[in-house]
Amino acid sequence: MPSLSLTLLSIVAFLLQVFTWIIIAQAILSWLIVFNVINTHNDFVRSLYTALQRITDPVYRPIRRMMPDFGGLDLSPMVVLLILIILRSYILPYLAAVIQTAG
Repeated sequence: MPSLSLTLLSIVAFLLQVFTWIIIAQAILSWLIVFNVINTHNDFVRSLYTALQRITDPVYRPIRRMMPDFGGLDLSPMVVLLILIILRSYILPYLAAVIQTAG
């Protein structure tokens, strides 16, 4: 039976994966809005975009403050995705290995 710590790590890995998909969806939706493929006059599009922004903006805000201004180009989603990939690929497996050897 897996320990509680490993179960919690698998839940964290799952939540990081879900957040990765939320960031990708928000980026694609923002591109579609910017290039006028879809517009925010549609109630569903506007509510979906607002919900995704409310989820992602608290994570983007500190990164945007640290990064230099690139004009209209926002690289904060890519930075967050890179951080999430590092967490899921290196840090969580390392923690799982430490927990398994300790227990």
